[in-house]
Amino acid sequence: MRSKTTTTIAAIAAAAALSTATSANAADTIPKSQSVKNVVLVHGAFADGSGWKGVYDNLTKRGYHVTIVQNPLTSLEDDVAATRRALERQDGPIILVGHSWGGTVITEAGIDAKVAGLVYVSALSPDAGETTAQQYEGFAPASEFVIETTKDGFGYVSPEKFKAGFAHDVSDADVALMRDAQVPINMSAFATKLEHAAWRTKPSWAVIATEDKAFDQAMLIHMAERIKAQITKVSASHALFMTQPKVIADIIDQAARAVSTKN
Repeated sequence: MRSKTTTTIAAIAAAAALSTATSANAADTIPKSQSVKNVVLVHGAFADGSGWKGVYDNLTKRGYHVTIVQNPLTSLEDDVAATRRALERQDGPIILVGHSWGGTVITEAGIDAKVAGLVYVSALSPDAGETTAQQYEGFAPASEFVIETTKDGFGYVSPEKFKAGFAHDVSDADVALMRDAQVPINMSAFATKLEHAAWRTKPSWAVIATEDKAFDQAMLIHMAERIKAQITKVSASHALFMTQPKVIADIIDQAARAVSTKN
C-alpha cells in the first residue's frame, strides 16, 4: 500500500519547528508488547548524525530506543563498520534507516540478523555486485547538486550551490551551518561494489522527497520500486531527514509495527 504526503514549503518549515517542540500524541506511544523498539539512523554524505535530531526526538517520545551512527565517510567499509558497531549494541530487533548515501550503507550492513526492516530516506539502494555510482546510469544528472573534489579525492557540495541543491527548504541560518560543517566523503566509496543487498531478504520502506535535487526523481522511484519498498512521497528537499521528521518517524513507526507482528 502506497501513500503520498504533500505539503507546502511554508508548512515544511512550520512542521519541522513544531515537531521538535511538542511530544508525540499518547496514541502514538508504542505498546509494551511491540517486539521491535530499536531504531538505528544512518546519515548520508556531506552531513553528520545531528541532522536526525527531529526524528530522534519524535521517536524517543513514542518510546523507541534510537541510536544515531556517525559515519566517517572515508570508505564504504568504514561506514558499514560504524553501523555494525551500533547494531551490535542493540538488545533486540531493529529498524535500520539510511538517508542518501546511508542507503548504500544500510543495504550492506542490514544483513545483520537483528535487522527486521529497512527504511530508505531519499536513499540509494544498490544490489550485491553493484556500485553506488551505477545507480545513476541512465538518469538525468543532478545539475543543481554540484560536488567539488579535493586533491586527495574527497567531495564537498559546492558552497554556492548548497542551498539550491541540498536544502532549499531550510532557513538561511541553518543552511549556512550545514554548508560550513560539511563532512566530506571519499569519492572512491561510490565505486565500491557491495557484497550484500539486505533489501533482498528484509522488508523495505522508502520516503522520497519530491523536490530532491540530489537525484533525478525517476532514479529515486526506480530504486524504491526495484527493492519493492512501500513508498511515501513528501514535498521536501534532499534535507528531508531534517525538514520532515514527523513524516519519517511515522514511516519508521509503521515499519516497526509491521515487522513486530512477524517477530
